[in-house]
Amino acid sequence: MRRKVMNFEVVFEKGEKYYIGYCAEIPEANGQGKTLAECEDSLKEAIKLVLTQRRKEVLSSVPQKALRQILTINV
Repeated sequence: MRRKVMNFEVVFEKGEKYYIGYCAEIPEANGQGKTLAECEDSLKEAIKLVLTQRRKEVLSSVPQKALRQILTINV
């Protein structure tokens, strides 16, 4: 599988002890960490997990004869 690069709008907030981060496009994905770098890594992993799970769920019900391809968009 080829590696894809995707860009997301994310927000980081500093709490009393931890940073929290969340993604505008994927509200289910959020991260936290004692440092901004830890929070960013946590959020990246959460985004990957959500996208992987969504992909598996959707593709599991696609008929074998369906046409599948990669669609590239510029926004």
